[in-house]
Amino acid sequence: MGYKLAGFDVIGCNEIDPRMNKVYVANHHPRLNYLCDIREMVTKELPDELYHLDVLDGSPPCSTFSMAGNREDDWGKEKHFREGQQAQVLDTLFFDFIALAKRLQPKVVIAENVKGLLLGEAFSYVRRIYEAFDDAGYMVTHTLCDASTMGVPQKRERVFFTAIRKDLFQYIPQRQDLFYSYPEIDLTFKEKPIVARELDLELDVPQTAPLRCKDYETMKKGGSVIMASLFGLDDVVPTITAELHKNGRCAMPDWKLGRYSRNDICKIQTFPMDFEFGARMQYLYIAGMSVPPVMMAQVASRVYDQWLSKIPK
Repeated sequence: MGYKLAGFDVIGCNEIDPRMNKVYVANHHPRLNYLCDIREMVTKELPDELYHLDVLDGSPPCSTFSMAGNREDDWGKEKHFREGQQAQVLDTLFFDFIALAKRLQPKVVIAENVKGLLLGEAFSYVRRIYEAFDDAGYMVTHTLCDASTMGVPQKRERVFFTAIRKDLFQYIPQRQDLFYSYPEIDLTFKEKPIVARELDLELDVPQTAPLRCKDYETMKKGGSVIMASLFGLDDVVPTITAELHKNGRCAMPDWKLGRYSRNDICKIQTFPMDFEFGARMQYLYIAGMSVPPVMMAQVASRVYDQWLSKIPK
């Protein structure tokens, strides 16, 4: 959705989760749709069209690097990701994605991941990612972006790796300064973040709270056992997480404990209001796992302006 907002023609996708693939197809109707393990994409026969891409974009599963997960305890272990597909070692899927890039050789490769990838022992993976991109024939840089500075009414930090094929780097004006200054490009879209008061949220407040909860200030200090998203009317909405799909609760000082409505999520995550999320409450899981479309459009637009537009046709 973000690439479409930026003016790109999105021709296809690869997804291992059948439920997420169904949602993708319902909204985007891709010409090329591969419901399979990405490792199969590295070896199976593919159409010629995929060998002439401007951008290959991917978000390898990031739960093993998330600060909310088990991190080091899960590294190197096979896991079934949500729907019980073929077991995969999630922390190596980034390198399977780069292997696909090495095969297809698109002009630009973009990969997104969680902030936790840059922290502690996980940074060793960043070094390996740079080495893998170099072996695949790409120059790469990474930047940590906050969606709330990019036109998204939500505090959401994500790392973007942007890589350009080495043979195309020669066409970039002032290429050394431009390339290595890319992480410092001002990605701000709004003068100030959008706060909850400006969103006109339609919080679904139950007649009776499902669990007894303490007052807002106590909850904000961690005094409540309820998993909820806590914020004030003049706060930027905190990160929507995939875990919220279990209950969807949120609490504000002006409201009782309630749940995010589908329309709330569309506003906070910058999805179109008519986006097809599929099954009930699945909108929370999808939002928690997604790059906000407007955030992705900002990154894609910069990559086009700074890189792709400079390369001869």
